[in-house]
Formats: sequence, C-alpha cells, structure tokens
Amino acid sequence: MATTTRPEHEAPAEPTKLGSIVVDWLTTTDHKKIGHLYLVTAFGFFLIGGLLAMIMRAELARPGLQLISPEQYNQAFTLHGTLMLLFFATPVFAGFANEIMPLQIGAPDVAFPRLNMLSYWLFFFGGLIVIGSLLTPGGAADFGWTAYTPLSSKTRTPGVGGDMWVMGLALSGFGTILGAVNFITTVVCMRAPGMTMFRLPIFTWNILFTSILVLLAFPVLAAALLVLEADRKFGAVVFEGANGGPVLWQHLFWFFGHPEVYIIALPFFGIITEIIPVFSRKVVFGYMGLVGATIGITGLSATVWAHHMFATGAVLLPFFSFMTFLIAVPTGVKFFNWIGTMWRGSLSFETPMLWAIGFLVTFLFGGLTG
Repeated sequence: MATTTRPEHEAPAEPTKLGSIVVDWLTTTDHKKIGHLYLVTAFGFFLIGGLLAMIMRAELARPGLQLISPEQYNQAFTLHGTLMLLFFATPVFAGFANEIMPLQIGAPDVAFPRLNMLSYWLFFFGGLIVIGSLLTPGGAADFGWTAYTPLSSKTRTPGVGGDMWVMGLALSGFGTILGAVNFITTVVCMRAPGMTMFRLPIFTWNILFTSILVLLAFPVLAAALLVLEADRKFGAVVFEGANGGPVLWQHLFWFFGHPEVYIIALPFFGIITEIIPVFSRKVVFGYMGLVGATIGITGLSATVWAHHMFATGAVLLPFFSFMTFLIAVPTGVKFFNWIGTMWRGSLSFETPMLWAIGFLVTFLFGGLTG
C-alpha cells in the first residue's frame, strides 16, 4: 500500500517591526544605505534652507519690516547660506559617492565601513547643532555664512549661537574629511582585479579628485574655525583688526571657499559624463582629456582663491587674474568632450538627457558671463 507524505509548510515569516528597521538604518555600515541617509538628510537641510530663503524674500516683498526683525533677517541669511552650501551641496557628493562609486569599481563596500557611518553621523549632528542655534536666547549666528571678522568676533556677536555655528561646522567638516579619506582609500586599494586606474569610469575619477580637494580645503577651514573659537572664548586675538586678522581670515576662508566650488561641481561633471554617452549611444569622447581636465581643475582650484579679495589691495592682482582665466581651460575641455560625445551619435532625448542638455546650456552661459 502506497503511503503519501504530507507536505511540510514553511512557517510564516514574522512581521518586521518598525523599530528593528529603524535600528538597522541607524546602525548600518552598508554603503548604499549610508548613501541614502546622506541624500535624504541633505535634502532635509535643503528644505530648511529653502524655507529660510522664502522668509527672506517675503520680508523683501515690500519696503519696511513685515515679518522678522533686522537681527532675525541676518540670522536667516547666515543659516540659509550655511545650510545650502555646507549641509546640502557638499554632502550630496558623499551621498552619490557612497551609492555609486563602490559598484563602479567592483568593491564590496567602502574601505572603512564603520568610519563611513561615523562620517555621516558627524555631518548629521553638526547640522543639528547649527540649526539648534536658533533656539538659543540670543538667536543664531548673524554674521553671514562667510563669517568675516570682526563681524564674527565675540564683541560684535556675543551670543552662544555664534559658538554653535562655529563648532557645528567644525564637527561636520571633520566628518567630511574622514569621508574623503575613505573614498580615496577605496578607489586606490579596492578596485576589482583588472580594473586599472585608466579603466575607471569618469565619475569615479571625479570622486577621487573631489576627495583630494576635500583633504586640501576642509582642514584649512576646520583650523580657521577652531582659531576663531579660540578668539571668541579664550581671547586669542588672532583675527583682531590691529593684527591684520580680518585679511588673514579672508585668506583662510577663501582658500577653502574656492576649492569648495569644485568639490560641489566635479561630482556632477562626472554624472553628466556618465549620462551623455548612454543617451548618445557612443563611447565617451576623449577619455584621457576628461581625466586630464579633472586633474587640471583640481590643481588650479587651489591657486585662485584671492580673486575674492581684489578689493582688499592685499593680493597679487596679475597672478590671480591669470590663474582665474586659466582654470577656464580644463572646464572648456570637458564641455568640448561632452559635445564631441554627442556629435554624430544616435541621440535619445529621454528625461536624463534633457536634464544633461539643460545643464550644458546653463553651464555655457555661466562660463561666458564669467
């Protein structure tokens, strides 16, 4: 007599608890999840910065005070610039780098996953400290996002909000530096077998040199911020007017500030370079030229900071003017190669390509107008 075995049914999976999901995301070391966290947090800061911008524009809609006091306007102006530049545009680079770069080079993760997580949390809490300065009795920092001395001195901005701004930026900047070390190590040491440097996608090249720029610029900003805090709390008088300190602050800030322009721009140059060949159905035109242009931009960006300081009379005008003109050459090479990639290609005008072409038009007019 034949016997039949009763089929065994798998036990139903236990429902996933929201708490375990939250803990998993908050403690993750997976590069893709950390990339998501960077992007979501950056866009959260973007929304706050955008709200501050709307308040400022509403205030300027009619003559006279409508919504906020002059002091609150200065606070909104300072936080808007800080959030948009340092807590949105800069961490977006880290978000895309985490999401894409390890996949492009065949790495299982970034070189230091836990350091990657620490970098994110330093950025996150630095941003919270800056925004939290709004809740202090004297309000947030009101000396502008460039923090020019003596406006940012203890005498003119005595409230704790200024100290929170300084230390929040220093904390976030430290996280950005650690992230750059991680990205450089990943590209140099964790490429898949056969993935030589000159087989790297252009986006990965741009992330590599953006990270190098971070290591060049952000330590200078961090040092300047710590010295500024020493001035404010301990009377170090480094940036006092009698010592020529305001011009020293401008040198230090803009030595960071102009490379920061390319820290923001280079990753998106890389994204455009990945999009255009796909929708042109061609291999990217002038691969070596694009790599060379990225290297040129990285080097030259550290030589043009003083064009923000011509009015001070304390800089060598011909040299910095020439270097400012010269940095247009590698950016022009990139533009030429993007057009060359589309030339005689089988173009497909889908949404990513339309955005890329819109970028090219905007970039061209921005470059021509200086």
